[in-house]
Amino acid sequence: MGTVRADAPAEVVTVAAATAAPARRGRPRSEQADRAILQAATEILAERGLGGMSIEEVAARAGVGKATIYRRWSSRGTLALDAFLAEFQGQQPAPDTGTLRDDMLTALRAWIRSVTQTSAGAMLAGLIAEAQQDPKLAEAWRERVVERLRAQHKLMLDRAVSRGEISADIDQEVLLDLLFGAAYHRLLHGHRPLTDRFARQVVDLIVAGASAHSRQ
Repeated sequence: MGTVRADAPAEVVTVAAATAAPARRGRPRSEQADRAILQAATEILAERGLGGMSIEEVAARAGVGKATIYRRWSSRGTLALDAFLAEFQGQQPAPDTGTLRDDMLTALRAWIRSVTQTSAGAMLAGLIAEAQQDPKLAEAWRERVVERLRAQHKLMLDRAVSRGEISADIDQEVLLDLLFGAAYHRLLHGHRPLTDRFARQVVDLIVAGASAHSRQ
């Protein structure tokens, strides 16, 4: 409902107040409780992963009731997703260095740093596993994590096209799959380390291939 003007007649104000009244039922959402819940979830996820997290323990550690959590999050998966985003999202830059290679390297280094040096890595692996059993969580993961990050990184590919570094007809979805798919593979399988040398090798191979495609 729109804002009521200060000079509106009294009967209009009365009707507006009566109409808005149902929206004020129930307890107001507490930002302090939200922060405590997300902090508790993050700590537990870092310690034991999503498989070791329960709503009961999060509630106890946050000093709230279970009902408080369920009013905000429908499942432990959706709570874990918000905890992950609070940890991960601000660590992913939108690079604009002037070259495709440096943009991609900056983006990949930031991703690797997040999943190897913060609790985001354990949370990410647990969420991917949980999403295989929870279609709603899988959809939320794609929309809120995968697609948002890809949209952000497509900007650097668009700039590379504008600079003439890569062809406009190159498949940008494949480029992003190659960039982050290799890193996901190492994170989830753990067969090789996620090092800076690995990041540089991945980016150099992608840029070389994209440049060769553009010269065809």
